[in-house]
Amino acid sequence: MSDSGDFLAVVNPAAGGGRCRKLVGPALERLRAGGIGLTVVETNAPGQATQLVRDASARGYRNFIAVGGDGTSYEIVNGLFPTQDSKPATLAFLPLGTGNSFLRDFSDRGVEFAIEALLARRSRPCDVLRLTHDSGTIHYINLLSVGFSADVATLRARRFSGWGEIGYQSSILVSLVRFRRRPFPLRVDGDSEPDRRPCLFLTFSNSKFTGGTMMIAPKAEVDDGLIEFVRWGPIGRLGLIRNLPTLYDGTHINHPLVERRQAKRIDFQLDTPVDVMVDGEVLTLRCRTLDVLPSALNVVV
Repeated sequence: MSDSGDFLAVVNPAAGGGRCRKLVGPALERLRAGGIGLTVVETNAPGQATQLVRDASARGYRNFIAVGGDGTSYEIVNGLFPTQDSKPATLAFLPLGTGNSFLRDFSDRGVEFAIEALLARRSRPCDVLRLTHDSGTIHYINLLSVGFSADVATLRARRFSGWGEIGYQSSILVSLVRFRRRPFPLRVDGDSEPDRRPCLFLTFSNSKFTGGTMMIAPKAEVDDGLIEFVRWGPIGRLGLIRNLPTLYDGTHINHPLVERRQAKRIDFQLDTPVDVMVDGEVLTLRCRTLDVLPSALNVVV
């Protein structure tokens, strides 16, 4: 990371249930005191960060700070792509939101670690995953999932928004009652036949964590040029309940119904749109292809 060049700090003041609004001022002052040049903008609506970053990129900004949670980072990444130029932009973090999953691959010290990395001008390459769907393209750096994990996220966003941890637990309970296990037909790296087996969930990861502390893809590396694909087959309801703790330490990949692969491309063969969870955001998409843009971004970690 260059010593020169101001950062555009994109602040979501509502992140973390309003926690971001209370803590952002002192954090930004520490960066300024350490010689980091900052321009600060705030968002007040979903999707606004994407447009702010797109406009700033057109004006020549190459350095950005996501001040909020995983959703803020996701919007910034989608402001940088697909119009990204040949020189990778730099993305830093002030994790003042709820999830902050991506940064946990590198430290569990949250804001302190993020500030230290910025002040040390420390960065590394990061892959960007690109999903093409019927209506366009989205990009992400953390995780995309379908099935049970997306069902939980969808319920939380649409029925239990603002309920905090109670909303999350309620979403899990409702999803356990419904407990849908179904196929999501796809081919991995040109497999001769599509995989149509029913499953509990599929995840396509660039980094290890989701939901803050859930280690869905313990073998993922952010700069290996590969998608970390984890498939959990049709486990029963009681089996899932017994194994839920293993999703937090990554040992679920040792379960006999769990498979993991590394891939460069996924081709979906879905008949209809499905609910997906991508970097904490919930969308309904008919997915087409998923591939990797190797080292397309620099991250400050």
